[in-house]
Amino acid sequence: MLILLSALLPGLLAAEPLLPVQAAPDVWHQIGPNPRQYEPSPLPIPRRKRVTEVPPPVPGETPPATQTGIPAAPVQTSAPRLTRYTLCLAAGDKDLTTGVAAARAWLAEASKAATPDTAHGAAAQCLGQLLLQQGDSAGAEAAFIESAGQVPSDKPAAMAALQTMAGNAALAGGRAETALSWYDKALAPLPATAPSADDNAVRGAVQIGRARALVALARLPEASGALQEAHRLAPNDPEGWLLSATLARRGKDLERAQRDIEVAASLAAHGDPLGAPIGLEAGVIAMLDGREDAARKSWQSVVALAPDSAEAATAKGYLDQIGPAPTSSPAASPAAPPETSR
Repeated sequence: MLILLSALLPGLLAAEPLLPVQAAPDVWHQIGPNPRQYEPSPLPIPRRKRVTEVPPPVPGETPPATQTGIPAAPVQTSAPRLTRYTLCLAAGDKDLTTGVAAARAWLAEASKAATPDTAHGAAAQCLGQLLLQQGDSAGAEAAFIESAGQVPSDKPAAMAALQTMAGNAALAGGRAETALSWYDKALAPLPATAPSADDNAVRGAVQIGRARALVALARLPEASGALQEAHRLAPNDPEGWLLSATLARRGKDLERAQRDIEVAASLAAHGDPLGAPIGLEAGVIAMLDGREDAARKSWQSVVALAPDSAEAATAKGYLDQIGPAPTSSPAASPAAPPETSR
């Protein structure tokens, strides 16, 4: 049974679809498809305790005091700003076709400016995000490149973010070489000063993208190196640990895979959409390690928590392969020895 399953289990790292791009509070501050809003599956494996209980930093937000392990004081947050950019994304959430048409109209209006313009960049970025949701990866890539052309020269981090989004779009369209080129461009400008937590988070996300592209190109040792750098730059990003667990599993290093999937599970924040992929991968690792019951529980948790997801459909297929858990009946009491006459 285990041999059959290992032959059918896909390589999750290369084939895994990018998560949908969500609305960002400010233009040029969102690397892309990694919103953290999903409760991770309850994995049937021990979880490592976090160094700190502070949630992982998110690009564009003030990082908490994670280095000391002391949670930062609660920050009073105001309602999200309503800008034309956020309204553009909201229109796409309401009706994608209408939203794309509105974004194109805004871009046509904003592109009349004779010099690089913030509104032009915002319109192109919104269009790119909506086109990516629509499945037009080539159109999205072109829109992100157009948006990058509007970034002022003194905003290298914003430029890197848009180049990374272009890479994500190219990778979603199966253009791994092009994606890798965009990721490498995003990493080219080094911070002029000591990097901030946000700088490191951005560069860590770029390395995760590079790892995906390198796996698609069958350059696995380089992909492993990119993930090591992602762990160094963004140790609180669960996606990097999920991907390194998958890569280790594909390389038959199940001990490393188990360790990394535990880290991914412990870091996934409340509501993180990575919860289902983490649970699915945890089950694969457990199954290949001969822990069928742990695998079954992990896949069942994926189905329970995200029943309509692609991961749940895959988990159901795995559960069908291994069948229900064996039931055991109490052992029959041994028969009493026959009485002998005295």
